[in-house]
Amino acid sequence: MMRTHRCGDLRAEHAGENVTLCGWVDTRRDHGGVTFADLRDTAGLVQVVFNPDESMDAHAAAQGLRNEFCVRIEGEVRRRPAGTVNEKIPTGEVEVTASSVHVFSSADTPPFQVGEHQEVDENLRLKYRYLDLRRPSMQANLRLRHAIIGAIRRFFDAEGFVEIETPMLTRATPEGARDYLVPARLHPGAFYALPQSPQLFKQLFMVAGMDRYYQIVRCFRDEDLRADRQPDFTQLDLEMSFVEVEDVLDVTERMFKSVWADVLGVGLPDFPRIPYRESMERFGSDKPDLRFGMELIELSDTFAATEVRVFRSVLDAGGAVKAIVLPQGSELGRKDLDALVDEAKSLGAGGLVWASVTGEGLKSPLDKFFTGDERSGLVETTRAREGDLILIVADPRRSIVHKALGALRVRLAQRHDLIPRTERSDPDHWKFAWIVDFPWFEWNDEHEGWVPIHHPFTGVVEETLDHLDSDKEKVLSKSYDIVLNGWELASGSIRIHDGEMQSRMFDALGISRDEASEKFGFLLEAFRYGPPPHGGIAPGIDRIVALAAGEENIREVIAFPKTQSAYDPLTAAPAPVNDDQLKALHIKVVTPPKPAGGG
Repeated sequence: MMRTHRCGDLRAEHAGENVTLCGWVDTRRDHGGVTFADLRDTAGLVQVVFNPDESMDAHAAAQGLRNEFCVRIEGEVRRRPAGTVNEKIPTGEVEVTASSVHVFSSADTPPFQVGEHQEVDENLRLKYRYLDLRRPSMQANLRLRHAIIGAIRRFFDAEGFVEIETPMLTRATPEGARDYLVPARLHPGAFYALPQSPQLFKQLFMVAGMDRYYQIVRCFRDEDLRADRQPDFTQLDLEMSFVEVEDVLDVTERMFKSVWADVLGVGLPDFPRIPYRESMERFGSDKPDLRFGMELIELSDTFAATEVRVFRSVLDAGGAVKAIVLPQGSELGRKDLDALVDEAKSLGAGGLVWASVTGEGLKSPLDKFFTGDERSGLVETTRAREGDLILIVADPRRSIVHKALGALRVRLAQRHDLIPRTERSDPDHWKFAWIVDFPWFEWNDEHEGWVPIHHPFTGVVEETLDHLDSDKEKVLSKSYDIVLNGWELASGSIRIHDGEMQSRMFDALGISRDEASEKFGFLLEAFRYGPPPHGGIAPGIDRIVALAAGEENIREVIAFPKTQSAYDPLTAAPAPVNDDQLKALHIKVVTPPKPAGGG
């Protein structure tokens, strides 16, 4: 080995030892003829002293060192003089007095400072990701990712699961997002698709009798990006035979508890189970953040006899009037309140009614229209205290009320610092929950009809089957999500394995037998040969690691991510290819016409 120790591993007990270190120059400083440098490697950094009284050659070589030079240092570990101990770093009690320096490679001035945390444009960070990954925080995130994946594998191995790889080049299947297509050179005009998930293959494993499968797998979806999404991402995929909902929930919850205990040293309590409709009614979201209150409050009874026009029309139409309470929000000025109204409108609401609770009573733009009973009822129902701000949304569509107030609930909690600041070692920092009893269909205004929420193999709760042909809104699915601190970590379901039931579901979805055969023929064919009852789930690794690391963006825990526009500044991908490559693939690129007016 070129080194005897790692920089960040040196401690006071190494004093007096001669060591050889390899790493990068983090900083260099000259002090009265003595030169100091911090040497950094994957374990951390240590201070190196170049003293001309100890070694003229080493001191002379140090004068040419610059940040990010890759070097080898030989020297003696010594305790730092009294008053110079650096308690901020693990190696702060010692320093290395250099006797020789060897430069492996020099470095240009980096585009940003590597060793210190600073605000750097994300595109610049991604363009020079190999430098960004030298930062201790980024290396810690990747090590955490490694530890979490290792703990996941150990858990499922102990549970009798078998890790099996599935194809990366497969057939396009409708899974809710656009596929990334790969032209097949040997089959002109035909295309492979990169998998959005191994869904159909893992169901085939169950038909094959593998019983318990899992995989840490790369998946691809051509969709608009957000902080918690990437075009290529990693998920934990698992499937089990001879199970019902409870079995999948049990093994998945135990996996998360095991990983959190092994990697983070945190003992998690049991995860609450919240029916989908309850989650929407209480939090306005199917991925609720349970770390704070501000739950949605039903006001339909409070205003049942109201003559306030905006509420009366909504209630007569069978809609909803609901509110959230912002603690001490009455301090907001009129400009801030007007901004909240505009924000609610941007979320689809027709408007927002606010009411402040003051020492003199209720203050609101609609105050003169409220009756005395409505004023007192509003305060009593919302349990608002003096100084609080009540925010009300009314709409004939209950879903709009939930969407607007659910989003405002989270945004206001973040702006007003209402989310408790707990340490990651505190079990209360982690608010896991299961969301269960999802509907199978949801209303779509654009299509003016009920559309499926899930893939067509999602099981149906038997007690709601009678509503499949008449009352689709009452049909419940055997699906479930797991959420953490407002992030969805996974979705899963028990699958349909009965051929007659599957045909009935295709009919309800308007999928003809020919269309079903074209899209899912190989799976339906397999289902003719004794498929077992089965189900599974697919937690997102990137989201799990981001939350465990305390990051707000999954790009911080992915080695080489894309930008929000699915572009890679490092490799400049996607990029055009030459005509010979296109010709070999029997593809012609058609340039979109320019907009009228030459813009």
